[in-house]
Parts: sequence; structure tokens; C-alpha cells
Amino acid sequence: QVQLIESGGGLVQAGGSLRLSCAASGRTFGNFVMGWFRQAPGKERECVATSDWSGRIHYADSVKGRFTISRGDARNTVFLQMNSLKPEDTALSYCAAGRVLTTTTNYYDYWGQGTQVTVSS
Repeated sequence: QVQLIESGGGLVQAGGSLRLSCAASGRTFGNFVMGWFRQAPGKERECVATSDWSGRIHYADSVKGRFTISRGDARNTVFLQMNSLKPEDTALSYCAAGRVLTTTTNYYDYWGQGTQVTVSS
């Protein structure tokens, strides 16, 4: 059974940092794109950052220069270092795995349950 399990969310003041982690199991994810999405209340789920197996990376404009995505050595883990957090970063953050480097949620086959990120002003 494929599972993606996120951790690292929490409550932080504006300007602070959090590091999200995602561990995938149940199959080999070395050739998969892995990424982070988020969904704020009343808004659609949006792509934050994605990384494919060759190191190509995409960031949403809103997080460029503040967030960094990285893959673990075994490529079945993905991390999101979030610095200079803003209240508008508050959202339920999801890890996802798919076969295409895209920001479109429909192309991702596997999803975690999400971890809450809350940034206070």
C-alpha cells in the first residue's frame, strides 16, 4: 500500500521558519516527481514546489526565494524548508507524487493526508 506521510507543520510567528518532511513508502519513487501543495480555507489547492528525479524544480512565484524543496538520497523523501513565513502562507500542506513535472493537481497520483502550517502576524 502506497503511503505518503507528512510531518513538520505547526504554528509559527511571521518571519519564522518551518521544515516539512514527507516519507513515501509502498513502491519505488525514484523516478517520480514529488512536490508540495497547499490549500487555504476557501481557496483551491495550489502547487508550492515540485522536484523531479533529475533535479528540475518549480516554485510558485509567491514562495520563490523563501522556500526550498529537496529530495532525500533515497528519493522517497521530500522536504520543504520554509523561511520568512508570512500569514498568507497559512494552509494545509500536502505532499504528492506523480509522473509529470507540473503544477496541475490532477497529474499527481499519490497524496498525503496533509500537515497544518499556521503563521501568526
